[in-house]
Amino acid sequence: MHRTRTAATTGLAVALAVLPLAGMTGPSGAAPAHESGGDRARPTASAAALSPVPQSVHDRSDHLTVTRTVALVAGPGTDAPALALVTRALKDAGAERVVRAGHAAAGGGRLTVYVDGAGAEHALAELGARGTAGLPAEGYALAAGRDRIALAGKDATGTYYAAQTLNQLLPHRTRPGARMRGTVVRDWPATALRGVIEGFYGTPWSHAARLDQLDFAARHKMNIYVYSPKDDAYLREKWRDPYPAAQLNRIQELVDRARARHVEFTYALSPGLSVCYSSDADVKALTAKFATLWDIGVRTFAVPLDDISYTKWNCAADKAKFGTGGGAAGTAQAQLLNRVNREFIARHRGARPLQMVPTEYYDLKATPYKAALAAKLDADVLVEWTGVGVLAPTMTVAQAKQARQVFGHPILVWDNYPVNDYVSKRLMLGPFNGRAPGVPAQLAGLTANPMIQPAASKLALATVADYTWNDRTYDARASWGAAIEELAGGDARTARALRAFADVNYTSAINPRQAPELSAALDRFRKDGRARPLDAVLSALRDAPGVLRDRLPDRDFARESAPWLDATRAWAVAARDALRLIVADRSGDAATARQLRAGIPGLVTKAKSYVYVDMKGKRIPVVVGDGVLDTFVADALAGRGAQ
Repeated sequence: MHRTRTAATTGLAVALAVLPLAGMTGPSGAAPAHESGGDRARPTASAAALSPVPQSVHDRSDHLTVTRTVALVAGPGTDAPALALVTRALKDAGAERVVRAGHAAAGGGRLTVYVDGAGAEHALAELGARGTAGLPAEGYALAAGRDRIALAGKDATGTYYAAQTLNQLLPHRTRPGARMRGTVVRDWPATALRGVIEGFYGTPWSHAARLDQLDFAARHKMNIYVYSPKDDAYLREKWRDPYPAAQLNRIQELVDRARARHVEFTYALSPGLSVCYSSDADVKALTAKFATLWDIGVRTFAVPLDDISYTKWNCAADKAKFGTGGGAAGTAQAQLLNRVNREFIARHRGARPLQMVPTEYYDLKATPYKAALAAKLDADVLVEWTGVGVLAPTMTVAQAKQARQVFGHPILVWDNYPVNDYVSKRLMLGPFNGRAPGVPAQLAGLTANPMIQPAASKLALATVADYTWNDRTYDARASWGAAIEELAGGDARTARALRAFADVNYTSAINPRQAPELSAALDRFRKDGRARPLDAVLSALRDAPGVLRDRLPDRDFARESAPWLDATRAWAVAARDALRLIVADRSGDAATARQLRAGIPGLVTKAKSYVYVDMKGKRIPVVVGDGVLDTFVADALAGRGAQ
């Protein structure tokens, strides 16, 4: 999809307070009908440890102990990945042995964990928790107290998500005897499809990065990954051609990893550059390509028809059959998609609803093209939409409802955040923002288009996961802080450094204010004239890149962000000298002021020298803290800071 190419938290430093920027809170209407909502996302100790924030969570008054041997009682047919995750989490919490046991063999002074089945339902009731009745798909119930833990899913994915929540609640890297607070969780997603669409232009993700992203998605209860990389010629230019064996094997590895993580791998084939809509041969080529992917385990398919001309046909037969104009294009596309839907999707048991991206994907205007799709496209096809604009600054419930009406089909949002292919000089490290509570309930789902940098994308994607799971209590800044803590591995020093770095790489279409925390520190200095607190902030910013390179657990983050890390340090050095210049000007120290005024331009030149090299070898100067750091330095050089 073409981007408009023209177009629990840690403080930054001792003297820097967190800005009270508005998050997104408030109710949406996506709860099961019987839920009273009285316990939803209470700010308890347990809730603070969980991401995404559950729909309902409260602490019990008791605790339980992780014993050396833990009995695991599983119901018949319990999800194997969920059991494996529970076992690993218990061992990480200090259990030396996790033994499978029947219900009668439970107890005996050991911690007993019940997963699904009658044992789990009975244990939930004993702990004062409701079971899974009435929950939607992927919902789950979990309770922990006294000498037992019980978790049960509405379905296999729900059980897996319960295991993910247990993994967060249990203590980690400890010895036997660790204690866990009693907790009750009842949880479900706000919308059915939640995940990532790899649909950007530019340097593609590596195979290893894609595998890693599937693991990340599972930890954050995201359940869809759309494979649509623009560099895969067999998706676009060579869409009719079969994959070479080695490439197909790599895709199968992704499919297998996705299945093991309860993530739907969606294969998106884009034939629009050359397809002849009226051609039986092209329909057969498309369905044959899908059949090849079906054979390696793909069950969800998409046909993006974005970034193409619909005023020029690829064959004379289409013009003769459909005529001209947007209505003709919509009719032709509907015919192609309906044949795929009826001749492939409907004939393959277990296939998920077909997805499509319309050529007009970015607004709500009534047009002949949209009218044709609404009237003629099979009703069960999901239509992808980016919002009001290719990069929608905001999205409201009213807009989501109108999209459903205009397109006449269920809407799957393709959200162009944190994608940076249209402005590759930037990293987009701010939170998911501007999407109102209640939007997810109007959608079939939401997928986020990430950055060229996969590891760095995780910061924003974690906040996307929080919003799409529980939009009613979503707070952008709180979610951002929690994501920073997670990526920092729980290390306070690393979290402070990552927060400082993310703050100067914050601005985007949905986060228009750059460096909000640094800006607050600069504003305080301008008001009170106290240089020491600001110097502490700038010193922390200067040191942040080194801390991240030395201590950040995800080594790929630092590698991908290298030019931005270098530029951040250089700008912080220049800003510290600018602060010293302001102090010298104010105190009348002309000699020091002259020396600093002579040296700062060279520091600025260095700060502007760092470049990102794209896949074509183009050298693109990177920006960090623009409009904040550079303005502060320029004001100091001009003598404005001394006023």
